[in-house]
Amino acid sequence: MLLDDSYNGMRCVAVLGQRKEAIDAVEEYCRYLGAALEKHAFSFEITRVEWATKGWRRALDELRRKVGNEGNTWVLLQYTALAWSRRGFSLRVPGIIRSLKKNGARCAVVFHDAEGYCGNRLVDHIRRAAQLHTMQEAVRLADLSIVTVPAEKIPWIGRNSRNVVFIPVGANLPSPETAWSQEKDRPKNLRTVAVFSISGNRAGAEEVESIARTVRYAAERMGMLRLLVMGRHSEISGSQLKEKLLGTSVQVTIHGLLPAEEIVQKLGASDVLLFTKGPISSRRGSAIAGIACGLPVIASEGWETGTPITEAGVVLIPETAKNEFGPALLRVLTDAAYRARLSERSKRAQEVYFSWSAIGARYAKELRMRGVGS
Repeated sequence: MLLDDSYNGMRCVAVLGQRKEAIDAVEEYCRYLGAALEKHAFSFEITRVEWATKGWRRALDELRRKVGNEGNTWVLLQYTALAWSRRGFSLRVPGIIRSLKKNGARCAVVFHDAEGYCGNRLVDHIRRAAQLHTMQEAVRLADLSIVTVPAEKIPWIGRNSRNVVFIPVGANLPSPETAWSQEKDRPKNLRTVAVFSISGNRAGAEEVESIARTVRYAAERMGMLRLLVMGRHSEISGSQLKEKLLGTSVQVTIHGLLPAEEIVQKLGASDVLLFTKGPISSRRGSAIAGIACGLPVIASEGWETGTPITEAGVVLIPETAKNEFGPALLRVLTDAAYRARLSERSKRAQEVYFSWSAIGARYAKELRMRGVGS
């Protein structure tokens, strides 16, 4: 068993399924992970199984040729249900694992989805059962399973599973720590609330309503403040927020999609991140972006919420108490000492858990423990 960086013969191939959006957060995750692992003397490649355009047989043949049959290769298969099936019936994943292992590679599965998709229709129940079966089979077949929320929070994982490890995701941002020393942006001496990424469709409408209600509550009690909206769906949702906040003392600034370096700059200039995309957890990259940049974060808690999120500067709101967001935001914005304590907790959590250097070290340790000759 080799645990030091003198061993440099291990190769990693991150395997992704079909791309669902122009900006693929999983691919970005792999790029940051690859850079972190290369510092531990791993080689790292990313390949995509283009089954939707090339068909399964051709796409898998190409994957086997890409991976090869060298015994020093780890395949890191990135699992989200929709990456491996148009409608979320991801039943081919266990077969892919068998094929890669038969070809000589060691196979790890990184679960970016921690549960089956919700819904009450018959097709939803069938899809959920298929997804749970797929994930359980993947854990059984893989040499290593990496989950991005604590394993004890995931009901379909057996308590005696020895090949399951928990590694949180990091922020898909370059050097977010540079935000820690950045001066806050103070146009007209306004406190700034950041919102990074909003959901689309119906969920986005609910988030817009929650954001508007929260910042209106704070502004009515403390005076003018600025709301900074950026990331996915921010242009449409930001326009809706402007409409809902007309006549209030909230100044809404919309930035839309920004280069990662500018996101760090905008978050660094803010006082707090308001996260409304459902309960916070260690797989929510847009929430972890706020932690990485040293901000207090206000978010609801849910079944996935646990350490190390709870060690960061996160103000947790019970999922059924949406009306508590406003008072929580007001306190963060008006109590400088409280805000500073939360900020320090976020910085510490970034250093220990969420930085790519910490994540890369965890991966390197786990892969080597189960690597060649183990």
